[in-house]
This record gives sequence, structure tokens and C-alpha cells, in this order.
Amino acid sequence: MKIFITVGAGYVGSALVPKLLDLGHEITVLDLMMYGEDVLQDHPQLKKIKGDIRQINLLSKIIPGHDILIHLACISNDPSFELNPSLGKSINFDAFEPIVKLSRDNNVSRFIYASSSSVYGIKNEKNVTEDMLLEPLTDYSKFKAQCETILNKYKSDNFITTTIRPSTVCGYARRQRLDLVVNILTNHAYHKREIKVFGGNQLRPNIHISDMVSSYLDVIRADKNKINGQIFNVGFKNQSVDELANDVKSIIGEDIKITKTKSDDNRSYHVSSEKIFKILGFEPKFTVKNAVQDLKKAFDEGLLTNTFIDEKYFNIKRMQSINLD
Repeated sequence: MKIFITVGAGYVGSALVPKLLDLGHEITVLDLMMYGEDVLQDHPQLKKIKGDIRQINLLSKIIPGHDILIHLACISNDPSFELNPSLGKSINFDAFEPIVKLSRDNNVSRFIYASSSSVYGIKNEKNVTEDMLLEPLTDYSKFKAQCETILNKYKSDNFITTTIRPSTVCGYARRQRLDLVVNILTNHAYHKREIKVFGGNQLRPNIHISDMVSSYLDVIRADKNKINGQIFNVGFKNQSVDELANDVKSIIGEDIKITKTKSDDNRSYHVSSEKIFKILGFEPKFTVKNAVQDLKKAFDEGLLTNTFIDEKYFNIKRMQSINLD
């Protein structure tokens, strides 16, 4: 199949694209290439286009002819979004419906949207399922939720729409992020032999990047009647930040010092991924500890260097540097 991916050279995209190529798909990636044009290795079945998802004239030329569109593009997570809210809105929300409409009108048969588990807000229920009321706490999460509603309006028998609500991704990828909770803790533990935990009781559902990729592959190959209009949580399990820190310590070394301080960040997310298991048979194969092991191996082998000062590992630092508007 011919698959179009927005921001396919990001953290998840850098792991997803090679897997899709291995399966024989033809891939087109549209990306600003903020983290380098070498994130994705050249491949005869891969077309890399440097561009902005807000360039509707460009999109109208390059989307036609594709079977599937996977929309990964966004100003990712709250701090990066809040750096420039008008920019965040223009990319995360304003650009969304034109891409959906363009895809539908040009016979793209499946549209897969990467939303976020943060759309739920704070819930007291033990298992947060896809049918629960959305109470997003931030503009980033609010626009994610609103895009889900927009996408649902366009679903039809000929335009299959699916929303994925990922947990926080962790582990090693060619386009590495070190500004996500497990990856942050691992970087500090490995290089500074100390982890600072702010709060600790907040729950953070995580997902190994290899499992994140597998969830997209399962949606791509699923029967359309199983996924049309569906929303799927995708996560490993809900662990507190304290538990995550201890998982990191168990892999990096028992000498790691864990210090705790109070936090005003009351965001606590706990989601159930039972639905995607029941409908598609998807279940995670990797743990948070596996993600830490992969990062440790990358550190050991020198694949990740200058991990506190190189801005390419931190979305907000790169956003500040390039001054995107």
C-alpha cells in the first residue's frame, strides 16, 4: 500500500517508517525535518518531502494517490505548545480539518489520527475507557479532543477513520526524545547517578516505542469494519512516577539516588487498553524496563551523546532555536 505520514521523521515516525518499509509499503513522509534529514535512511520505497502541513497547496499535490494517511504531526506536549500557543493552534488544530477533507476528497481510504491519552484529564475511575467524558486540562489536550470530533464527522464506508490515544512513549529511536518521563529519568540516572522525582504519586501510562509502532501496524492491517470510527487507548500499564523511577534504578544501578520534592503538577492519567486487545488482539510485548535497557544500550554504545545540552533531544529547545511561525 501507499502510505502518507505527516511528521514521519519524528520520534514515533522514525521507528514506524522503517517497519512499514520492511513490510513492503511505499511511504511518503512530509516533515519540516527539524531534527535532521538523516533521521530516516534513504530507501527506494521512501519519498521524503521537506514541508509544512499548513501548506495546503503542497498537500493537494502530494496526498493524492495514497491509500492510507497517518497523521502524527503536532506541536507535541504541553510545554512545547505553550511556548507559542498561536503556532500550536495553527498546526495542531487549524491545519487538521483541511488535511482530513483533502484526504477524503482524494480517495485516501484510511485516516489514522494520533491523539493523546491526556484528553481525559484527571479521572478518579480505576480504568479510564474510550467512552468516558473528555475533560482536557490544557489547550494542547483540548485541541486533540476537538480534532477527534472533526475526524468522526468525515467517516464513511469509503473513508475509514481511526483515532489512537497513545500513552507516553518511551525507549530508543533514531530521532530520540529525552523530554519524556521514562527517558528523562533514564538519562539522569545513567549520567548523573541521581533521579529527581517531582511529586511521585501521579500516574503515568507509558508505552514502549516498539509496541507503539505495532499498534499502528495492527490498525493498518485490520478489517475496516473493526476500526471505522473507533478510538483506541494504547498503553502498557499505569505506573506512578515513583514506580517508574524505581524501574529505572533497577536497570541502571542500585547506586542511583532518588530524591523527591513536592510538585504542583496534579496531572494523573490512568487508561485502560482493553478495547484494542478485544477488537484487534493488540497487547504490549515490552515493558518500561525494556525501554530503559534499550536506552542504556544506546548510551553505552555512544549512540546518544551530549544528552543534556544537545537541543535535538528536547522539543522545546529546538522550537526555541528555530523560531518556527
